[in-house]
Amino acid sequence: MLLNLSNISSPYTLSASHTTKSFPRQKSTFQCCLAATLQDKRVREQKVNVLHYEDNMKRRSLLFFLITSGISPAFPAFGKTKSKNPYDERRLLEQNRRIQRENNAPEEFPSFIREGFTVKVVTPDNYEKRDSGLILWDFSVGEGDCPKDGQQVTFHYIGYNESGRRIDSTYIQGSPAKIRMGTKALVPGFEEGIRDMRPGGKRRIIIPPELGPPVGPSTFFSSKQFEVFDVELLDVQDCKRRTIGFYSDVICN
Repeated sequence: MLLNLSNISSPYTLSASHTTKSFPRQKSTFQCCLAATLQDKRVREQKVNVLHYEDNMKRRSLLFFLITSGISPAFPAFGKTKSKNPYDERRLLEQNRRIQRENNAPEEFPSFIREGFTVKVVTPDNYEKRDSGLILWDFSVGEGDCPKDGQQVTFHYIGYNESGRRIDSTYIQGSPAKIRMGTKALVPGFEEGIRDMRPGGKRRIIIPPELGPPVGPSTFFSSKQFEVFDVELLDVQDCKRRTIGFYSDVICN
């Protein structure tokens, strides 16, 4: 008996047919999963970006608050140390000398290198510096005895500041100054400077701030400044007290 093989379905044929029809479904499922994964990734990236943005805004708001409220935020230091330029002193010295030339300072005038409250005095070798800090230069020595306490000294002077600008002069006033020694009528540095002068002598006296005059709006002098005086001692006189009735005074001749 012959069988009609055309009506029998081969298992291989069914399996092949089933396999062929299942491929599109797996591809579609894979595409859906991939799309979902990409969507989740985008959402996570957006969340991260939002967090970064909010963090930056908070930092900017804090910095703005610190600046407007006068509080200085602490920034990281990079360990940079300030080194002194070896040419700074030369530059400051030249600057001081230029200002002195503009002020017509006298010859061999001392130079002052000022850095804040620190001042270095630069002078030629003919100047003498004492232990008290006073600096002197004798133009001429003069003759006679040096003044003593109670005696009256008559002298001319010209006063300068550190810039070489003239601040006072008895020559311009037209008459010399007369002061009794030992009465605290002179600033300490000035009295020390003329105490060992002789009549006819001329001397330049550089007075440091600690031996200088009082400071304030009523004086020519400012705090922490050196003062320079060119002094000419004219005469030294003895003095004695005179009493007439209820009147008493001191006369010098």
